[in-house]
Amino acid sequence: MKNKSWFSWGLTVFLTAAAIMVCYDTIFRRGVLPALLGQLLEVLRPVLFGAAMAYLLAPMVNAADRVIRRLTRARLRQSVVRGCSVLAVWALVFFVLYLLFSILVPQLYQSVVTLAGNAQTYYNTVHNWADKLLDDHPDVAAWVSDAANEYWFELRGWFTDTFLPQARQTLTIVTSGVVSVLAFFRDFFVGMIVSIYLLLKKERSAVNSRKLLYSVTAEPTYRRLLRAAAKADSIFSGFVRGKLLDSFIIGVLCFVGATCLALPYAPLVSVFVGVTNIIPFFGPFLGAIPSAFLILLVSPVKCLYFILFVLVLQQLDGNIIGPKILGDSTELPSFWVIVAILVGGGFFGIPGMFLGVPVFACLYALAGYYRDMLLRRKGVEGDELFRTNDAVRIDKPDNKQ
Repeated sequence: MKNKSWFSWGLTVFLTAAAIMVCYDTIFRRGVLPALLGQLLEVLRPVLFGAAMAYLLAPMVNAADRVIRRLTRARLRQSVVRGCSVLAVWALVFFVLYLLFSILVPQLYQSVVTLAGNAQTYYNTVHNWADKLLDDHPDVAAWVSDAANEYWFELRGWFTDTFLPQARQTLTIVTSGVVSVLAFFRDFFVGMIVSIYLLLKKERSAVNSRKLLYSVTAEPTYRRLLRAAAKADSIFSGFVRGKLLDSFIIGVLCFVGATCLALPYAPLVSVFVGVTNIIPFFGPFLGAIPSAFLILLVSPVKCLYFILFVLVLQQLDGNIIGPKILGDSTELPSFWVIVAILVGGGFFGIPGMFLGVPVFACLYALAGYYRDMLLRRKGVEGDELFRTNDAVRIDKPDNKQ
């Protein structure tokens, strides 16, 4: 018993010292640990792709399991049923990808080519608008002239120090695009193999994970962690899968509506609207504003049609499609949704704006759980005690005899 106590103390001291050194190195020196973690994530990227694909496809595999069991009247072994389900789901995925590449991608490519060909015309149009605005409003012209003279040196410094280096970096990325595409397809196919394995063995993997967790934690902690994992899975599965499906439906509806209205650049605009729709709250504006400006350069009347169509589409999404698919999956107030988007986007860009909402929802649920637990320990239930604006005073009973 004494040796075990000394071992526990030694392990605690070692881990504490290691944590202090890692924090010091990360904050004040070269940051070896972040660089090592970044390299590890780069190596494990195909595995992470596979895990993400398996997580997204798991409900479809479960549904296929039920259908195959019903059709075969449960005469097949579970391993055979699961293999057929995974094969059917991936066949459906490739069929959808084939439809996208055979129908949408050629039209999207044609839209990009047309946009590039009309770039000079659009530049002349904007230039004429600006000239007419300055000619009709001399006060605006004077303000623009003063601002140009005042900020000329700052603008020249920004152009030399910021814009040109970023342009060179972008050119380098574009010229190495073939390598990036090949790396993406390599990661995709390796991830597909990983996802197939995970889908075939997901029940066994879950059992092994629970056994490992139970072996290193006490039973109350084990049960609390399982409840936390179930809650996090409910939030992520409801939001991530639901939002991706919702954005896909909105993109398809936008493509159909833009085609029926004969709007220019319908495939490109639909991709903008569908992709940006995955970002809660700000997504519709991020997709609609540049799309509307692009259509405005071609036809102001059709730009008005597009704005009205997007407003109707967003009302349809916000009141019918979104609630039906998402429900209240995150249970996160609107204020914290905005905070999650801003914080996630500030640190991790577009992926952070998307995943920040379910992450904040998990933290919000965890904070609420611990708050309620601490209140129960104080014998407080419900909200009645806190519905007053006055200072709350809890009178303790008199212990005098």
